[in-house]
Amino acid sequence: MRFFFLFIISILQIVGQQRTMNKIQIASDEYDKFTSVGNLGLTVTNFGILGNGWNRMEDGSIHPSCQFKQQTEIVREQIEHFSYAGLWVGGIVNGERRVSTSIVDGVFESGSEGFEFFATNPITIQSSISSTTQDSMAQFYSPEAVSHQDMLVDFKDYGETNSDNQGITNHNPLGIDIRLESYAWNYSYADAFVILNYTFKNSSSDTIKNIYAGIWADPSVANFNYTDYYTPGGGFTWYDNLNGFDETEDEAGFKRNIAYQYDVDGDDGWAESYIGMSILGSSIPMDYLTTNYSQWVWTNSSNSDYPAYSMPLNDNERYEKMITSVPKGTGPEYTSDGYPALENSWLFLVSSGPMGSLPIADSTAWILPPGDSCSIAFVVVCGLWSDGFSGDSPDRRGNLFVNYDWAQKAYNGEDKNRNNVLDDGEDVNNNQIIDRYILPAPPPAPNLHLEIESQKVTLYWQKNAEYFLDPISQIADFEGYRIYGATKTDNESLGEFSLLLEVDKENDIGYNTGFSMVAITNAYGEEDSVLINDVYYHYKFENLGVKDGWLNYYTITAYDQGDPDANLKSLESSVYANRVYVYPGKEAFNQSGWDQDPIVYPNPFKGQALWDGYGSRSKMIWFRNLPEKAEIRIFSLAGDLVDIIQHDESYKGSDINNIDSQKNPLMSGGEHAWDMITMHDQDTGSGLYLFTVEDKKSGEIKEGKFLLIK
Repeated sequence: MRFFFLFIISILQIVGQQRTMNKIQIASDEYDKFTSVGNLGLTVTNFGILGNGWNRMEDGSIHPSCQFKQQTEIVREQIEHFSYAGLWVGGIVNGERRVSTSIVDGVFESGSEGFEFFATNPITIQSSISSTTQDSMAQFYSPEAVSHQDMLVDFKDYGETNSDNQGITNHNPLGIDIRLESYAWNYSYADAFVILNYTFKNSSSDTIKNIYAGIWADPSVANFNYTDYYTPGGGFTWYDNLNGFDETEDEAGFKRNIAYQYDVDGDDGWAESYIGMSILGSSIPMDYLTTNYSQWVWTNSSNSDYPAYSMPLNDNERYEKMITSVPKGTGPEYTSDGYPALENSWLFLVSSGPMGSLPIADSTAWILPPGDSCSIAFVVVCGLWSDGFSGDSPDRRGNLFVNYDWAQKAYNGEDKNRNNVLDDGEDVNNNQIIDRYILPAPPPAPNLHLEIESQKVTLYWQKNAEYFLDPISQIADFEGYRIYGATKTDNESLGEFSLLLEVDKENDIGYNTGFSMVAITNAYGEEDSVLINDVYYHYKFENLGVKDGWLNYYTITAYDQGDPDANLKSLESSVYANRVYVYPGKEAFNQSGWDQDPIVYPNPFKGQALWDGYGSRSKMIWFRNLPEKAEIRIFSLAGDLVDIIQHDESYKGSDINNIDSQKNPLMSGGEHAWDMITMHDQDTGSGLYLFTVEDKKSGEIKEGKFLLIK
């Protein structure tokens, strides 16, 4: 049974610490980087593996492995899709089949067969997001960046020499250096995929024939907010998944060739999502490449139910899997598409080739001489089930198709017909090369500043989006702003964001509201700005009547006019690009006077507040009217000390599971949450409790009481 224990124990040996090798390693292993700009959080390492097995980092956090949607606050949509995936590269050297792999089934020991790539450089991050914005990626701005978050990775399959296998059993290196460039965007239409562009350089003295490259994946579509298999009443398991290989055609008539997996029953609505992988293109024209698909059950090398669907055990068998596809079957034991219908812990391998730098004869074979390079681009893509369709079908995979098609358009760039040649009319900028990774871009999210008070949130923002030039039309086509707000509750039917206000230019496009209702003006009614923390802001919006103690979050997007001539609808910046989390409340009392008694809310606490999460440690009450620095002591009615809380006005909720302090929420300074867990790490029972609050500056002490009904 392959449940959580696997990634809690032995995988830590390869991911939780640097691998110990027989020979010196050029660079330390990195496993703590993941794509964070969009909605697909994919861990990328510098030793060929994708994903992290959901292991805790050194700071105790668990990063996304392959999570979609990672940005949403709707927990039913926070779905993980695989524990690990990784690159396989195979080729023929002197008549011998060789395959180098980053990971294989069931092998978790450092230096074991299967873990055959070695880091040569630390991971480099660069971004195309302008350094003039407040986006977190702006610190990585580079004019050479391709996407909003590029990760540049270098690794190899050999040690000190191109034949050195670093002591790994049965590893016969190809002698290749590998460059991985991963690309991710935050556009709302392009935030569900990550492109993986691999370049292979032959660093050996031998010619490599017919290179095939593939992604091995251990998909596990599951939501970790859903109860695991061992929890009473739980339903989480690895063994209720099915795979498929989608060969539907896109609008241009090309087959998508997506290897995919889904959870059959969707775990009661908690795992209704697809994970897909495919090949977008290569340095070899797609007409000469064959995309192959294989699947097998985890560590099953002798599958009695499906004999053709078995795990390969050596390089020869792995290469055979890469150059062929599994046969389709018929009958009740197969799906309508011809793949196994028996639910299990299925893996898959999607691969393509042959590749090289020089064709042989009719291009059915290719070679990669010493010093030459070739490349291939994969995509990892996710998509929630399309509404209204039961059972796996192209219709239910509709969202997956939309996301995949945008990834394909991004890769194609100017090469519209995918022939790796600039044909008439394709060289838009006349630079005589194929420019890839071209996407229509909305204006950037405006730089945003928030201030909070009790029952009030004020938003300020700059004009930076109004000067943006569309990368395709080279026209400043900014149109307006949309202001969104949300209150996080346990009722997810309310949706994630609510539109609070929309304003746009007076130009016969849209509502033509103008910006007078949000523009900051001087005493003469002229447009002006306000200086906050050495930054000038031009617009202001006040949201009144906000409930104290609730997690609220706000974002302001910018949108453009669209381009009907280019068949482009109006594009809007991501709702997640500048999102700010806030907990409105009373500000802290300072030395000038502590004139209000501290209180607790909700009081009484009745079982669960609507802001509470799932589980006993995701509940909280609030202490209010606190000094800047204070000590809170909580007692039972019998006088027993229950807990001690240290408070200061910089409090960010780090002591509360229900508050994600990593989101750096704005808090008032005069309130502090308590999870109702005692100082001895025990859940509190129902009853009347007493508390004291001591002002640490003046020594003044005030008292209060509250009631818990659980």
